[in-house]
Amino acid sequence: MNVKIFDTPEVQDFLKAVSGFDQSGGNDRAKRIMHRLLSDLYRLIDDFDVTPEEYWATVSLLNELGAEKQAGLLSPGLGFDHYLDMRMDAADEQARLDGGTPRTIEGPLYVAGAPVAEGEARMDDGSDTDAEVMWLTGQVRDTHGDPVPGAQVEIWHADSKGNYSFFDPSQSDYNLRRTILADAEGRYRVRSIIPSGYGVPPESPTEQVLSALGRHGQRPAHIHYFVSAPGHKHLTTQINLAGDKYTYDDFAFATREELVVPGTRIEEPAEAEKRGLEGPFTEVVFDIELTPTAVRELQDRHKRPRALEQA
Repeated sequence: MNVKIFDTPEVQDFLKAVSGFDQSGGNDRAKRIMHRLLSDLYRLIDDFDVTPEEYWATVSLLNELGAEKQAGLLSPGLGFDHYLDMRMDAADEQARLDGGTPRTIEGPLYVAGAPVAEGEARMDDGSDTDAEVMWLTGQVRDTHGDPVPGAQVEIWHADSKGNYSFFDPSQSDYNLRRTILADAEGRYRVRSIIPSGYGVPPESPTEQVLSALGRHGQRPAHIHYFVSAPGHKHLTTQINLAGDKYTYDDFAFATREELVVPGTRIEEPAEAEKRGLEGPFTEVVFDIELTPTAVRELQDRHKRPRALEQA
């Protein structure tokens, strides 16, 4: 078609009407954001000469994303989650709150209400008999190196097939999900299994978008954390297990060098016996450093819709 009408007075007046600028009701911030969003999209249609066929194919894809509940899956794949982290990192640096264990994306698969244990917990239900036993330990300290007793360490991860409980009905409730209250020395200990990475569902709308960009939809083996304690900045992070094919090629852009953690396979029977195990296991150590802050809102995780979480 090769026509450009975006800058005409007619289109600019139309944008204001669509965004509700001529209406007294509604939310002013929502109107301004919508006006900016629509302006950028209208200009894009002009600049790339988007055809009606391309437009309606995109609408259909968005409908499929909603129907499959995959918007939260595509979001990190398009870098939105990491970009929000970059903004928060910059805000922390500006407020001189940098330091501590780096944040990285939460992802869409957290479930509230996991069982709580003091000091030590077993996360798996024993049903994944093909999985390698993992002994996951660490210490929570502040940026001065002092232990943080009673720190709340929430951990969740996939099974050996890359699936998460709650979203995978074949798993028991809260399998591979626990909240551990660190002991008097700030330490936590977990028996679990080595998780697998996973890929976006084949032929899904998320995969369609990534394929159009020439990208894959694979994630490395990783373990999610929420860590909090009074007087400290809440930490949302995850570790990637070293050696995974996708550790440095994560479609969700969650890898940070400081969060790549090796696993050490232990085969000595005496070491296994100390932990109540009967055979070889892999030990993963992840120490956590929390940044002190008196700002109350920084001590809590940000609000967003989460599975089973009350408003």
